[in-house]
Amino acid sequence: MSDFFSIDGNRLIRRYDSEKLWIEPWGENSLRVRATNEAAVEQEDWALLHQTTLTAKIEINGDTASITNGRIRAVVSEGGKVTFFNQNNKVLLEEFVRNRNNLKEFCSSLNIDSREFKPIIGGDYQLTLRFESDPEEKVFGMGQYQHPYLNLKNCTLELAQRNSQASVPFALSSLGYGFLWNNPGIGSVTFGKNITEWKAFSTKQLDYWITAGDTPSEIEEAYAGATGTVPMMPDYGMGFWQCKLRYQTQEELLSVAREYRRRGLPIDVIVIDYFHWVKQGDWKFDRDYWPDPEGMVRELKEMGIELMVSVWPTVDKTCDNYAEMLQKGYLVRTERGLRTTMDFLGDTVFYDPTNPEARDFVWKTVKKNYYDAGIHTFWLDVAEPEYSVYDFENYRYHLGPNVRIGNIYPLMYAKTFFDGMRQEGQNNIVNLLRCAWAGSQRYGALVWSGDIDSSFESLRNQFKAGLNMGLAGIPWWTTDIGGFHGGDPEDPKFRECIIRWFQYGAFCPVFRLHGDRVPAGEPLGTSGGGMCYSGAPNEVWSYGEEAYEIFKKYMLIRENLRPYILGLMKEAHEKGTPPMRPLFYDFPADAGTWDIDDQYMFGPDILVAPVLYEGERKRRVYLPGGACWTETGTGRTFEGGTWIESEAPLDTLPLFVKNNAGIKIL
Repeated sequence: MSDFFSIDGNRLIRRYDSEKLWIEPWGENSLRVRATNEAAVEQEDWALLHQTTLTAKIEINGDTASITNGRIRAVVSEGGKVTFFNQNNKVLLEEFVRNRNNLKEFCSSLNIDSREFKPIIGGDYQLTLRFESDPEEKVFGMGQYQHPYLNLKNCTLELAQRNSQASVPFALSSLGYGFLWNNPGIGSVTFGKNITEWKAFSTKQLDYWITAGDTPSEIEEAYAGATGTVPMMPDYGMGFWQCKLRYQTQEELLSVAREYRRRGLPIDVIVIDYFHWVKQGDWKFDRDYWPDPEGMVRELKEMGIELMVSVWPTVDKTCDNYAEMLQKGYLVRTERGLRTTMDFLGDTVFYDPTNPEARDFVWKTVKKNYYDAGIHTFWLDVAEPEYSVYDFENYRYHLGPNVRIGNIYPLMYAKTFFDGMRQEGQNNIVNLLRCAWAGSQRYGALVWSGDIDSSFESLRNQFKAGLNMGLAGIPWWTTDIGGFHGGDPEDPKFRECIIRWFQYGAFCPVFRLHGDRVPAGEPLGTSGGGMCYSGAPNEVWSYGEEAYEIFKKYMLIRENLRPYILGLMKEAHEKGTPPMRPLFYDFPADAGTWDIDDQYMFGPDILVAPVLYEGERKRRVYLPGGACWTETGTGRTFEGGTWIESEAPLDTLPLFVKNNAGIKIL
């Protein structure tokens, strides 16, 4: 037996100096790797679901060792370097080492290790993990970032949660592997041309998961098996959602719902936005403006409309619940300075969802004031959470410092409501959140892309973000159609932008209209639910007759696609398949699809080519090889593997159906 290696069940262990390295099977064709310089390896699974014992082949040959689980094999060298291979003995990923150590394995004066635990004096470690880089590799996933890149190669990403940024650290590689950075701490990753480098600014151990697959779908399904899938989307989630900033009264909201029904327009969900409450942390309606929630819910249900209500994690220091929550340790703490985490219409502190007792307290309050009134879907806003000052090292949770575990906040926020709703017997759970982390999907998280700009440039960024969120394992995703910040319904330029955004939104997993339109309306009062202003009208009839007719057309298209969308949601629930995905997901053998970043597949049979630029009335479209394509607007058919030019007048979104799939678009 080696002096370095040992076997514990199906786990390969290497010890050298203070480092303990564990590699073990974790799902089919997958391995989990942990390493620490602490006294013991931590047992927290973080994003991963606990796995039953799997059979792995472990071999120790002197001072080297290997572990094989299905299609993936890890080889650990004499010096401790880890290299991963697929079933064809192709290198998938290889640690980056440049040093001259006492084992004389490497010859370099750089003295750079692959796994670097740099002690924080008196505390944990700053961790850096380095891999060799293939310059031709393409990398996708990783969540949602406000940039114009689908392929993340040569990008540096902050591993931190912010308004409109969601760090979901799962990467899908064109080389045939998927990689989860299973660490909720603040950090960064660089997918460089010369090196791939993951960093955690404060942590106790290294933890990651890797899987091998022959196709992107195999990799994605393995990841879903390791971290969980979404529940089944309820039927009302598949239609049109109406929202604006913000309906100020119960009567205003009901009048909008009645108008949709009077016009015969399909609508499934209507949303009450923030400051319908008296104070943040009350988690209840201000009865001055919302006098009869039960009656409101009853009338909406008679119209076939589900009501969603906004909830914030903020607790005002003058609200009814603050003193009790402070006494019982249910609030986020600050390391220095005043205990204020967000300053917006009140001095507030976030509740701490990493504390199970805090989760229980918040849910019981919400249940009494909302759920028992018939409201069974929630908008969990400010889910990052949105600190007024993003000094991550200055906040501390029940589970530890924010800098070490803070990225898990949106997952635990979603879990607060998911667990409570499950306890009430609800199964098909969907809640809207502004952020997510790896595993959030299993708690019914529908993520939207945050408070974004109302412009074509912003639309292009959201296009890439939505595809990468799906590949990061978050299949339920949406945007504020038209963007959030700004947009005048009377401005012809903005009307063009929102028309194109609306067309695209009809082919997103969730079809939702929202935004803070200008000019703003006036507050109704000086306290409670009356103190916050409202944006300009944001209903489909708010943008003129031409826009209204186009909106109506795509609302009806969405309705006609409900049976098809139902199938997509079943696949997401059962296998983790993202409803919207890049072309290469369905056509990996067509090399051309890996470079297309302005088209996507909506399920297996519909190719969507949105118009993403102002004034564009036609666009080039690539039709993947291996299929025949029908352009829905003209009936023209094309063999795949070619570029065409598609006409795109303002009322037309270029759409193509694969192999005469028999789908009725309109």
